[in-house]
Amino acid sequence: MLEIRGINKHYGAHQVLTDVGFTVGSGRMTGFVGANGAGKTTTMRIILGVLSADSGEVLLDGTPLTDGDRRRFGYMPEERGLYPKMKVGEQLVYLARLHGLSPAAAKRNTDDLLERLGLGERAGDLVEALSLGNQQRAQIAAALVHDPEFLVLDEPFSGLDPIAVEVVLTVLQEHAAAGAPVLFSSHQLDLVERLCDDLVIIAAGEIRANGSRERLRDQFSTPRFEISTDADAGWMRAVEGITVIDFDGGEAVFEADSDAASQAVLREALSRGAVHSFGHLRPTLASIFKEVVQ
Repeated sequence: MLEIRGINKHYGAHQVLTDVGFTVGSGRMTGFVGANGAGKTTTMRIILGVLSADSGEVLLDGTPLTDGDRRRFGYMPEERGLYPKMKVGEQLVYLARLHGLSPAAAKRNTDDLLERLGLGERAGDLVEALSLGNQQRAQIAAALVHDPEFLVLDEPFSGLDPIAVEVVLTVLQEHAAAGAPVLFSSHQLDLVERLCDDLVIIAAGEIRANGSRERLRDQFSTPRFEISTDADAGWMRAVEGITVIDFDGGEAVFEADSDAASQAVLREALSRGAVHSFGHLRPTLASIFKEVVQ
């Protein structure tokens, strides 16, 4: 488990991070979201040792993270960092060798990753000759080629088409399933919601929400329900303790001031015809994000 504890960072009089702390569990995908300038990249660079914190610490399984530990990380920066005039395959082999892999293992990993990421036929191309989307795939391969035990990825889905997104999602999920802690940032909240087990929301350098995806959805939920029936839903306005938020024919969203009121709606709906669905309307990640960063 990776633990970020009480991290503070400032540049001159500007406080960039204030008491930032959260954990990235083994085998779990942790989404790290925030607006531009919120502190995501700074936090990731401190984890990787690229920047130093003014105070606080980064722990791995309860002990301070060392340079040796960081060599077991796979890091993808937001800015593409590959050598533009080097061939894709040669560059990945080179990076794998820097991390201590044998020539055979480095070549094997390179070939496997390029095939899986749809770049098998581009191994002999220069990085600068690739499209931006394919450069992003190559950057992801560079973060994975040395079989890292931990992943820290800054905007890994940026510039990818939907098919490439699905390929990358599968590769990252497999690493998490093998036990790797995975921390990734993204502005694509729908992807984060699909992928993450845990969520960290940062704004103005402070953690505003932190926990499992389901716990946060429970925490920020409202007494709001949705129902789909055969009968027109206008009758709900007469049910005591109910506020109708929206309805269209037999589809309705409403708030209930008690469990008894919500159950009264269900009973009345059943008496009027078929009920196709009924349930608590839980918030999306986008709605939680808006609420906590305001």
